[in-house]
Amino acid sequence: MIRSATQRYLCSRAAVRMAPGLSRGFSESKSTKDEDKPILTIFDTTLRDGEQSPGATMNIKEKIMLAGQLSRLGVDVCEAGFPIASDGDFEAVKVVAQEVGPMLENRKSGKPMRICGLSRAIEKDIERCYEAVKHAPLHRIHTFLATSDIHLKNKLRISREECIAQSVKAVSFARSLCDDVEFSAEDAGRSDPAFMAELFGEVIKAGVSTINVPDTVGFVTPREYGELISYLKNNTPGGHDIVWSTHCHNDLGLAVANTLEGVNGGARQVEVTINGIGERAGNASLEEVVMSLYTRPQVFPVRSLVDTTHLTRTSRMVTQVTGMSVQPNKAIVGANAFAHEAGIHQDGVLKHAATYEIMSPASVGLKSTLVLGKHSGKHAFANRLEELGYTGLEEDVIKSAFKRFKDTADQKKTVTDADIEAILENEIVKPSEEVWQLNSCVVSCGTEHPTATVSITTPSGKTIVDSSIGGGPVEAVYNAISRTVRVPIRLVQFQVEAVSEGRDAIGKVSVRICRRAPPASDKE
Repeated sequence: MIRSATQRYLCSRAAVRMAPGLSRGFSESKSTKDEDKPILTIFDTTLRDGEQSPGATMNIKEKIMLAGQLSRLGVDVCEAGFPIASDGDFEAVKVVAQEVGPMLENRKSGKPMRICGLSRAIEKDIERCYEAVKHAPLHRIHTFLATSDIHLKNKLRISREECIAQSVKAVSFARSLCDDVEFSAEDAGRSDPAFMAELFGEVIKAGVSTINVPDTVGFVTPREYGELISYLKNNTPGGHDIVWSTHCHNDLGLAVANTLEGVNGGARQVEVTINGIGERAGNASLEEVVMSLYTRPQVFPVRSLVDTTHLTRTSRMVTQVTGMSVQPNKAIVGANAFAHEAGIHQDGVLKHAATYEIMSPASVGLKSTLVLGKHSGKHAFANRLEELGYTGLEEDVIKSAFKRFKDTADQKKTVTDADIEAILENEIVKPSEEVWQLNSCVVSCGTEHPTATVSITTPSGKTIVDSSIGGGPVEAVYNAISRTVRVPIRLVQFQVEAVSEGRDAIGKVSVRICRRAPPASDKE
């Protein structure tokens, strides 16, 4: 008997409804069975891949602060940097390993966060990486080599056989230094699966413990990626004895979907970043991946040890350090993620939050705004800083931030958490010593040529006054500064936004400048 298309469709729908694993019912409580699921390793690369976002470079102090917050968040592995890249990057990874590596605060696992460094499949890179991460109680060397034919032919100019030999040599050397070694096949999304299975079998013999399958250019679709992970796990010799990892870029907007499909395909580690920052269009967003597991536990075979109530504060900290704002409609941590304007939606949420909210704001760390005022003391202020995740601050920083807080409280009726974070940001990111000091700035605009006059004190104590014109008042100011300090600079970006609501809101200004040079050598 031949069934019609409609009959086949109805039968398939009935099968979906009966499949217990596909239940889509909303539940406000998590099943006790979730505790029996294997734990998914959350590998955060905000400090390494995230830092590769244009303009997102972090100094050592900022990396330590963020790494500490990632530890409190419950991240399992923190890729702190690329030690061979520069002396500064090496020092940052080393200090993170020393200071953050031993931390146990708020860690459900009872173990410290593993500190990882990235290296090319070259012995000097691997050795440099080990020298930086070895100071952490738990550490890892992460080495990589491209495997796609387009990379082998045009970038590396080596054969597949040479690729396997170099990979095995790199893993063997790394394994002689460190018990925990991860290998990544760069551009795996465009590589021959059969070749990768052969290569991975050899690096497993060499002692690798984790194999990462990166969709380096964000090329594959979720179904393809999930099938690739499953194929490699089942067709690589020893593939069931190691951990498979995802690393998905967002060039087609599929990074999170690919990551989750990779988990269903057998991956037990995901490489992600806070706010999804990273090279080009970014990486899979940690908060979106984790909250997908949290909100839809019946769909995924794993669970996470991340403390989701720290997601919002971690997101805001990354925004402050990098200057990269999160779009308002960003899932989980965007300003509008839990905002309801439509009358029907507001009515439903007021009657029962679950009508239009699949997760509670509290589950991601959003709380009612705590109000501090001009009568608040330094102890209350310092305590609030700790609650916001800013621990281990130097007394001078707290004292300076508190003074600015009191000045702000005299001008504003209420001072919110967002205001406090904005105040603190200025204290954290400013240089330890002021090299040049801006005394005053006078701008004249509304004419054909906006003009700015600035007064600046030099490091030697001499005061210089100079003027310049520009296409607008802001450009005129920076042109005047450029003339004064005698460094040719170009204004790249100028962005102003309100930190909180109301007419008395604190304004946040992000400025990017670069040294003016021939186009081919411009560097921010």
